[in-house]
Amino acid sequence: MFIHLGQDTVVRSKDVIGIFDMDNTTVSKNSRDFLAKAEKRGEVINVSYELPKSFIITSENKKNRVYISQISSSTLQKRSDFILKIDL
Repeated sequence: MFIHLGQDTVVRSKDVIGIFDMDNTTVSKNSRDFLAKAEKRGEVINVSYELPKSFIITSENKKNRVYISQISSSTLQKRSDFILKIDL
């Protein structure tokens, strides 16, 4: 199954490692450092030019990606929970 992250971007639900709220997690220096390093490595994909509300970490074929999305982490979590219920 797939999770829609915004605009025309979808990812396979099994590739999602984590969904994080931008406001709560970027308070931590570790989170800011992680995002900065991912940006330098070219792993960050911005799926919207609107105010970012969440970031999603995925791993596909041993390649990590960080998606920046305007969709809230709670909405994305609900979508992933819905997919998990369907897969059962």
